[in-house]
Amino acid sequence: MSDQPEEAPVGSRWPELLVAAFLLGVALLVIKDSLRVGIGWADDGPRAGYFPFYIGLILAGASGFLLVRQLLHWRARNPAFATRAQLGSVIAVLVPMLVYVALIALIGIYVASALLIGWFMRRHGAYRWRLIAAVSVGVPLFFYFVFERWFLVLLPKGPLEALIGL
Repeated sequence: MSDQPEEAPVGSRWPELLVAAFLLGVALLVIKDSLRVGIGWADDGPRAGYFPFYIGLILAGASGFLLVRQLLHWRARNPAFATRAQLGSVIAVLVPMLVYVALIALIGIYVASALLIGWFMRRHGAYRWRLIAAVSVGVPLFFYFVFERWFLVLLPKGPLEALIGL
């Protein structure tokens, strides 16, 4: 046994409520946009919004159910969701991933991926710079050749790729 007091966990009420509300919002957005593009049948088959509309309905039903259930049982026992240390670990991964997604739009997927890989290798793995440089440049190069050259699938590029003619 350690002499340190046990850390109080974060309850599951708010995380469950917020995730259910977020998913309900996403579902309503999917339904709205599906209605905009059409959910019926055209001469050549289903319209673009047909399948997303029904997926949105299922997601809205499930998240709405969870939202209502959480509100109805609000005063019931609040089981542990995670400790603050565990949430800190999640945030240590979540924030760089959000920055990565934003950087894809600004500088392209290949440079953003190199930066993300380098960040995680240095911050969470404490690898040496030589290995970080090799892996963080090698992995995006590998995916460039696989997707852009082999499968002919274009991925988002930024100003650096345009500068070197990719």
